[in-house]
Amino acid sequence: RMKEIRWEAQDYGAAMVFGDIKEEYREQADQWREKLIDALSAHSDEMTEHFLEGRDIPEELIHRVIRKEVINQNIVVVLTGASLRNIGVQPLLDAVVNYLPAPDDLPPIPAHHAKKEEEVLVPRDPEGPPLGLIFKIQADREAGSLCFLRMYSGSLKKGTVAFNVDQKKRERLTRLLRMHSNRSEPLDTVSAGDIAVAVGLKFSRTGDTIGSEGFQAILEPMEFPEPVISVAIEPKTMSEMDRLKKTLDILQLEDPTFTVKENEDTGQIIISGMGELHLDVLVTRIVDDYKVPAKVGNPQVTYRESISKEILHTEKFHKVYAGKENTAEVTLKITPLERGSGNRYNSEVSEDTLPREMQDAVASGVNGSFTSGVMFGYPAFDIGVTLVNAVFNPLTSTAFAFKAAASMGFDAACREAGPVLLEPVMTVDVMCPSEYLGEVLSNITMRGGIISSVESKPTIEHIRASCPMARMFGYSTALRSLTQGRGTFAIEFSHFAVKQPD
Repeated sequence: RMKEIRWEAQDYGAAMVFGDIKEEYREQADQWREKLIDALSAHSDEMTEHFLEGRDIPEELIHRVIRKEVINQNIVVVLTGASLRNIGVQPLLDAVVNYLPAPDDLPPIPAHHAKKEEEVLVPRDPEGPPLGLIFKIQADREAGSLCFLRMYSGSLKKGTVAFNVDQKKRERLTRLLRMHSNRSEPLDTVSAGDIAVAVGLKFSRTGDTIGSEGFQAILEPMEFPEPVISVAIEPKTMSEMDRLKKTLDILQLEDPTFTVKENEDTGQIIISGMGELHLDVLVTRIVDDYKVPAKVGNPQVTYRESISKEILHTEKFHKVYAGKENTAEVTLKITPLERGSGNRYNSEVSEDTLPREMQDAVASGVNGSFTSGVMFGYPAFDIGVTLVNAVFNPLTSTAFAFKAAASMGFDAACREAGPVLLEPVMTVDVMCPSEYLGEVLSNITMRGGIISSVESKPTIEHIRASCPMARMFGYSTALRSLTQGRGTFAIEFSHFAVKQPD
């Protein structure tokens, strides 16, 4: 618009005043206006004609070209402002409305049809089959779980029954709300393009698809990284144990990257998350928000176990219980898989050789063994197990025997297959002033990190590295000390790798 905008300080930026550009800024504004028109002309013949003929380019045309190219993902709009002072907020929201795509500007969304086992394209149509994604869950003491729902197709009405396609369960939508920060507005219907809160869903989790039984399509699921750090937590008095467990259940429901389990040997409650800060925030919420006094142990890294070579192993099981003979024999092939591919079990034995009930027992035995580890009790990872042969005796073979044989065979085979301990490796991004670059790089290397790149920017250095999680404890304090408080870093889980000797 070639106008200058001023925000009045006395009302904290609530009102903005448009005026002519001051003379001292006029030349600079003209330069950037010319750059804007030049960049947009590459995408619009109509704008090029206006430019070449020396005609003024209408404001409406500029908005139209920007919107078209933003939706086509050819340009990115950048705005300035200071949210703390409430400056620049209105132009940012105007740009969201003017340039970002409305739901019906976007192409159909791909989904996986649960019954047909194929990909389907779902049009973003309010008249289509209902389909929405739960992207967040928030616990409310009065209303229970508040499920934040984005509708991609069709519509849902309050008081009706919806179908959770992931959980295969019906859910009743007791209430629908539109949220305005901490204030809510009741709704009767949510349609494609709406974001709302559904109250009354008992089984739904973050990432679940809500729809109808007639059209069971699953939207692209959210992928949550593996928790890499754990601490033991316990209440200060045993009378608070039930309250602590209920609070942990609520937090686990809200945050899929937060897991809770009880150690069978020690009876300790172990909570796991994505890093020290993540667990610090959760523990603070337990103590301050939910008023449960708790004690926390030192952080421990969550390791995994795997194998390094292929093994063929035959396991025989023979036991007499209550006068009844139980026999089974299975031959398992254990194979190391590519890092990050997960565990896999399959059977090459036909049901003529081994009945379905016994096959299910073998699968149950193997899948149960994945969680108990090989040598150290950590969960097993990236292992392929194939049932290649089985001996079934109609008189003495039982499902119990085959499950036990599979579990024992898996453990024995993995011990022969070169077991290895895997540790979580993190991607580390560090920003620091140039004068501290040497000390920061040296510290990362001392922690067993591998420097991927160092990018020099006008006032800072951007370091990308990968480093074992176990060596990153206390890095926040170390970086502040090295850079006189001017360095910052971000850390994210990357992958599991074979643990190197300390």
